[in-house]
Amino acid sequence: MHEQYHRWYSPCLSRDIEVLTFGTRGYPVILFPTSLGHYYENKDFKLIDSVSWFLDNGLVKIYCPDGIDEVSWYNKNIHPADRVKNHIWYDEMLLHELVPLAQRETGVGRVATAGCSFGGYHATNFAFKHPDVVKYVFNMGASFDIKDQLDGYYDDNVYFNNPPDYIPGAQNPLYADMYVVLGTTGPSGEKCFPITCR
Repeated sequence: MHEQYHRWYSPCLSRDIEVLTFGTRGYPVILFPTSLGHYYENKDFKLIDSVSWFLDNGLVKIYCPDGIDEVSWYNKNIHPADRVKNHIWYDEMLLHELVPLAQRETGVGRVATAGCSFGGYHATNFAFKHPDVVKYVFNMGASFDIKDQLDGYYDDNVYFNNPPDYIPGAQNPLYADMYVVLGTTGPSGEKCFPITCR
């Protein structure tokens, strides 16, 4: 399977960003790492191997960006307002740097996002904030309420990055043209099953 390493200076983050891509063509999927994870995590955990047939047959091209949770949501050494601001810069990098790369390389206008655990939060929050560039969302075992990471702090930036808060009042007509698959566990946590929304 084709693998390529990308590294560039991100103006949005004011630091280098690293991304692994898999495949040569197909529908672009941005696959996020889990909590405090990095761009190589999905490869190391064999998640990429599990979809090798789709990659080898040119059905998808997967983009695995580095995470910055250590300086945003999980950075307890800075004020919660700054944690959210750091996440917003990550969101800007995805929107203005990574998504355009995926669009250029695949010729597809609206990408898919995916992730497990905290990667599922990133996949879902980014998709719901930017339905103009995301058509499909796949996640497993995600937590969508980010307020637990903020020590009781709350402002508009938190609101607009906390899907349980901003989704009920969201009016974007593109939501009707999105496909969302949420993998969750049963009441006893015994197995994962999908909930598909359109």
